[in-house]
Amino acid sequence: MAKQQFDPRSDPDVPKGMSIALLKDLHLLTREGQLNADARRKLKQIRHLVGLLRPALDDALARHAEPSIVDCGAGKSYLGALLYELVLGPAGRGTLTAIEARPELSEQAAARAARFGQDRFRVATGAIALAIDTGNATAAEAHAAARPNVLTALHACDTATDDALVLAIEAGADHVAVVPCCQAEVARQLEATPPLDPTDAALCAHALHRREFGSHLTNVIRGLVLEAHGYKVTVTELVGWEHSAKNELILGKRVNRYDAAARAKLRAVFERFRVEPTLVREPPERPHRRWAATLPQCELSLG
Repeated sequence: MAKQQFDPRSDPDVPKGMSIALLKDLHLLTREGQLNADARRKLKQIRHLVGLLRPALDDALARHAEPSIVDCGAGKSYLGALLYELVLGPAGRGTLTAIEARPELSEQAAARAARFGQDRFRVATGAIALAIDTGNATAAEAHAAARPNVLTALHACDTATDDALVLAIEAGADHVAVVPCCQAEVARQLEATPPLDPTDAALCAHALHRREFGSHLTNVIRGLVLEAHGYKVTVTELVGWEHSAKNELILGKRVNRYDAAARAKLRAVFERFRVEPTLVREPPERPHRRWAATLPQCELSLG
């Protein structure tokens, strides 16, 4: 008796309507169409994130004729490929730009988009702050690049998440969704200049506690910075902790220009814990951001 061939579309972790060939190309399915444990973990995270992004994506499609989605620190562009396949492709409009610093990954993403006919999938190689150059773009493309409607960053390491948030704030993105990865900057600052209050200092006296508390404090500051710039913020789990230790999802929807109360809270946090993360610094050596060239500059320094 011939062995019955497995149909991956029957697997609950495979999104409905998803191209099986594309999932194989992304190595999220084996050649036989099976999901191994690592691929299932990745696909579960991305599928759940796409679901949580649905309200933002639907809002962008409803309000804009050609919505712009930007994925920062795209890596192998798992998220971008699925967002295009499940959202922009069926909609027949809108662009997705994947920003990635490593040229080899950008080239792979661009080649994959071409193979699968994702003609509105753009790839930008370079640092998040400088990746987009609209000098040769059409007026419509330049407008889309200047103001992304939905900006995402899935596991962008350390301060790359902050670069993505700065880009979202400066460009006036309507919606923001970040899942931070490793975070070392604030932990180093807590070690160099511990809080003056002995009780606060005890929270970060040991290296392990300092790393965990620094990670938590970083995300608290990220949420407050978004609120200070007029975003309504929701913080939740992406998936169960058994799938990923980097599991915190920060969602922001722009509803106002700024929030004075959130700015006051930020100042209090900085004074109490004596930290100054990248997100609120504007060092002189920081290069000009092309994304914000035609937009009013946001006051990221809250001091």
